[in-house]
Amino acid sequence: MIYRLGELFCGPGGIAWGALNADIGNPEFRIVHQWANDYDASTCETYRHNICSDAPQTVYHEDIRKFDMSKLADIDALAFGFPCNDYSVVGEQKGMDGVYGPLYSYGVAALKRFKPMWFLAENVGGLRNANEGKAFTKILNELRESGYTITPHLYKFEEYGIPQARHRIIIVGIRDDIDVTYHVPSPEPYSGMDNSCRHAIEVPPIPDDAPNNELTKMSKQVVERLGYIKPGQNAFTAELPEHLRLNIKGAQISQIYKRLDPEKPSYTVTGSGGGGTHIYHWSEPRALTNRERARLQTFPDTYVFQGSKESVRKQIGMAVPCKGAQIIFEAILKSFAGIEYPYVEANINE
Repeated sequence: MIYRLGELFCGPGGIAWGALNADIGNPEFRIVHQWANDYDASTCETYRHNICSDAPQTVYHEDIRKFDMSKLADIDALAFGFPCNDYSVVGEQKGMDGVYGPLYSYGVAALKRFKPMWFLAENVGGLRNANEGKAFTKILNELRESGYTITPHLYKFEEYGIPQARHRIIIVGIRDDIDVTYHVPSPEPYSGMDNSCRHAIEVPPIPDDAPNNELTKMSKQVVERLGYIKPGQNAFTAELPEHLRLNIKGAQISQIYKRLDPEKPSYTVTGSGGGGTHIYHWSEPRALTNRERARLQTFPDTYVFQGSKESVRKQIGMAVPCKGAQIIFEAILKSFAGIEYPYVEANINE
């Protein structure tokens, strides 16, 4: 079975790369691109360039709230990483009351319209707590009522060999009339992998001509400040001289001017970059390049991001790690192919 994938809120293509590269050793079970949608122009260009350069017209740059889904081709599978701004722990956690909170409903509408055989939905771990947990319950109920048996799980991608501590809720749904059961793939097969950020960034070395690898200019003060911050420390845990301390009242965010610990996975790659929220190299007094950030997200060096440097930073930060998505899609394909694989129980009780 070849599954035609439609994708809403597609981002730069982390989910799509994982889907198209999912391989279970049986070419009869694979996923192909059908169409995608995102509201950001540069993000759509990145997706077109890397995922479907032979069919650029299948990526629709439109606001989902004004998007006419009736013009879309039929699909067998749907993916939607609906915007997380209102559910993020870093954000204000407005949940359903925010601008982005209700956008999941367009994924529900697509399920009802196209009735795909299965779907994958993704959001941040903070989704469980938004609106005192009511938002998550509402979303799960609506997905279930659309005709799907769902398996929500908080995936900790560093447990799957990804060089980044990135925790995301991913909901896999299989249509009720299909006699297939999805299980959460076990992280055990990946336990021996070197997923340190040093290994991810340095092995193999990034080619000199790699795209999106330009350095960010650092002010003299930032360079001096980083000189006092040891690997794994941030601006609040390091011993800084008075003139380099941050005069910030309220929350002391642990990622401000935080240097990577080279022997551990990176902390979460985000789309932000101002005010000391770049990810900082463990030994060189600088922020990571976008290509280094992309490696932490397991994008191949051949993946070319389109747009300004700031846009590329945001695109990389919003993406699902390519190889993390691939692991989940391979588990879905194995479920449909009747191939057993090691699994764990879902860690979210519905």
